[in-house]
Amino acid sequence: MSYRWRHLLNQLPIAFGMRSDRRLRTARVKHAQFACYLEETGFRTHNVDRYERSLRRRRIAKGLLVWASAFAAAWIVLESARAVMLF
Repeated sequence: MSYRWRHLLNQLPIAFGMRSDRRLRTARVKHAQFACYLEETGFRTHNVDRYERSLRRRRIAKGLLVWASAFAAAWIVLESARAVMLF
């Protein structure tokens, strides 16, 4: 969140200081060479297959939650209508 605020403040046309590189520092990764070194040495390697499987599971869980919520809402509406018809 603070990154977005800094980015918006840097984009203002008002000069807060004498910064000539205000449009260059928009990336979150500030030490790209260090990040590349860590990636090459295998520090915290990222298993893409596992990540994609977790995304697929989340998507399925979200779909099931939406369908279950819709079913529960329809059930409540039907039971309420049935109760109103009885009285």
